This record gives sequence, C-alpha cells and structure tokens, in this order.
Amino acid sequence: MSPLGIARALITSGADIEFDVQYLVIAGGAGGGGDGGGGGGAGGYRNSYASETSGRNSSTESVLTLEKGTAYTVTIGGGGGGVNPGGGGNGGTSTFATISSTGGGGGGGYNSANGSSGGSGGGGSEYHGGSGGAGTAGQGGNGSSATGGGGGAGGGAGTTTFTSKNGGSGLSSSITGSAVTRAGGGGAGYSITRFGGGGGQGSGGSGGGGQGGLDETDAGNPGTANTGSGGGGGSSQDGVNSTSGGNGGSGIVLVRYPASVTAAVSGLTTSVLNGTTGSDKYTVVTGGTSGTITWS
Repeated sequence: MSPLGIARALITSGADIEFDVQYLVIAGGAGGGGDGGGGGGAGGYRNSYASETSGRNSSTESVLTLEKGTAYTVTIGGGGGGVNPGGGGNGGTSTFATISSTGGGGGGGYNSANGSSGGSGGGGSEYHGGSGGAGTAGQGGNGSSATGGGGGAGGGAGTTTFTSKNGGSGLSSSITGSAVTRAGGGGAGYSITRFGGGGGQGSGGSGGGGQGGLDETDAGNPGTANTGSGGGGGSSQDGVNSTSGGNGGSGIVLVRYPASVTAAVSGLTTSVLNGTTGSDKYTVVTGGTSGTITWS
C-alpha cells in the first residue's frame, strides 16, 4: 500500500480508537445536623446506563464516547461531617471525564437552622423550623423543613408532618449486572419541642441513608460508605442534652464499557473492582482521592 493509502487507512480507523462508556457517578453524601438536626442530603446521582432513571427521577443521560490511550480524570467525593450543634458538612464532588456530580447538602442544626443546598438538599433543623435545602436538577431532591429528612436521589424527602422526618429514597442501578440501590437521604433526629418542631426519629432513605438519633445519647447514624447517602440528624432533649449528626457516606464511580477494551486505573489509593457482565466489562472506583482511567 502506498504511503497515502496507509494514511487514509489510519484516518478511517477511528472506530478502533473510539468506544462508548456508560457511567453512574455519585457524589459524597452530606452530614446530618446536630441537636434536633435535619438529615444530610444524598450526593448528586448521574446515570447513563441503559434506560435507567437518573437523579431526581430524570431521564437517562447520554453515554460518553471516549478514546483509547487518553487518561480520564476520576474523583470520588468524600462524605460530609456530622456536627453538634451546627449544620452538617456538605459532601464532596465526584467526577468522571466531563461528568460532575454535586455533593449532598448538609442538614441544618441548632445554630445553623436551614439545610444546605447540594446534589440533594439537607433537611432543616428543629430550631425555628429551619427550611430544607434545594437539590440540583437531574441529580437529587430537596430536603424537608422543620426537623426534616434530607433529600435522596429518587426525589425529595416527605412533606407531611410525620414523613418529612424520613430521608428521601435512593435509586437502583444494574450497571454491574446486579441491582443495587444507592444515594438515600438521612433521617432527621428525634426532638422534644422547643421551637415549634419536634417529634419522632426519622428513618434513613433507601439506598443507605442514616437513621436519625433517637434520644440524648443516640447520635445520628452515618450514611453507608460508597453509596453517597446522607447521615442522620442528631437528637435533642429540651435543650439540655443533644447529639451529633452522622457523617455522610462517600461517593462512587461505576463505568461499563465493551469487553474489547481494558481499563487501567492509576493515581488512586482506593479500592478498584473490575468485572465482566454479559458482553461488557465494568470498573468500580471507591474512596476519596483523585486519579485517572485509561483504556487500551
């Protein structure tokens, strides 16, 4: 073949270089607030696998077309810290290539009443009926107000007096071949009425949301690691005794791609799982540091 013919062959072989990747990118969940605190919001949930639902019950996102030999950044968002008596910390951002998911919003606490905005919003605290934080379109739901639950990937926490304490539900994905629910909101803490709030303990949302604290010795439970779920709010007893909110769960990045290519993860001191499902391979990355994935 002539040099020109070789050049043309190389130009037209893009199909051998490019391939499609389906992803599920979940940011870190937020911490719950303390002292009658609201639950932490789940991390943002972005999904392009098959026809599955993406965050806030939105449509499936588009797959990414990537190239062999190019290093694509991966960052896993850490969970936000639970606090007493203030508001919980927001979760960290998770990224893969051009996809970025926003960390969950912290639950409100005694001296920081309103839940924070995030991928999913944090629940407001008992203190003066703090308002819930806003979730992000396409990523997660809003938090509830007045000792409210944190929002989850499947939508906001409840809106009635009782169910508002429960965390919002997570979403299920079968990107690795088995259905797993992740990114639930944290439940609000138990509180004795001081500022117009009060009532029972909130349950964590499906997918790993932490349960709220029950009494003056029971802190909010943490969100489950590697699910991006929110931590539960801390409890309050007449302003005399109080507990801290639970920490949010760390995020996760899952990618699925053709079996004809092989992934290599570098620069991460975290857990990496590679597997095969059907005619595809997948890679799961967990932890709180940054690195790259390169395919060959």
